[in-house]
Amino acid sequence: MRLKRVAKRYGIRLPWVVSDVSMSIPAGGLVRIEGKNGSGKSTLLRVIAGASQASRGAVSGRPVTGYVPERFPPALPFPAREYLSHIGRMHGMPGDSLETRIDACLDRLGGRELADVPLRHMSKGMCQKVAVAQALLPGTGLLVLDEAWTGLDVDAKAALDEAVEERLAEGGSVVFVDHDPSRLARLRAIRWRLEDSHATEVTDREDPRVRRGQASEEIFVIEVAVAGQAPELSGLPGVISVRRDADRLIVRVAESSSGVVLGNLLAAGEWLRVLRVETAADAGTGGDR
Repeated sequence: MRLKRVAKRYGIRLPWVVSDVSMSIPAGGLVRIEGKNGSGKSTLLRVIAGASQASRGAVSGRPVTGYVPERFPPALPFPAREYLSHIGRMHGMPGDSLETRIDACLDRLGGRELADVPLRHMSKGMCQKVAVAQALLPGTGLLVLDEAWTGLDVDAKAALDEAVEERLAEGGSVVFVDHDPSRLARLRAIRWRLEDSHATEVTDREDPRVRRGQASEEIFVIEVAVAGQAPELSGLPGVISVRRDADRLIVRVAESSSGVVLGNLLAAGEWLRVLRVETAADAGTGGDR
């Protein structure tokens, strides 16, 4: 996806909120937008998500997109399931699988009990779970997250972290804003800073974590074929997530622990076979390592 000289203002006599922004959002890429309050971050995310049209410039290559806005409308009169069904139909999702997908997204965030609760009766945290669930519904493509973790409980925040990591591993893209500088810090992100309506890419030299010798650690994806009960890996140090997909096991692990985890897998016996080991950046592009 590409933005070419994108600019946005909300009236012909009003100042430009963002101006002359050109950037690429690569498949499998994580992009963090930074800047002070009022710098235009939310406006830029709305344009990226397609929720707002650029006043000038062009946006091309936008895939299927899930979007969590900075302010989710909480006072809607209908229940969460009805709202999510409407969003799913807008994405062209068939009715027979949509209900299953809605339940899966709410379950992931610990919000299944919210399905029949009207949005106007929900707390901010409950509404935020619905907001995140509607963004996760398509399951592929681009995720645009504007302070999406705000208001979530600890378990739901962890579930969203995992969903981001899975989306990247599957070749999707994620663009996000968050007030917590450590959010997704273990992942390798492309960073852009908005200032005076212009966007500038932040290099590693400008990253204070790198100057302190605390650069983000590489994430590895290990895929194995299994023919029985998989070994317990989720509790091992450095393991980020473990997902079973039929006869495949997808393990995401920090680089420093990848050797230990791989050793546990190889020691499991003949019924388990390692298929690939890739960096999260290469996963989905065919680049083995």
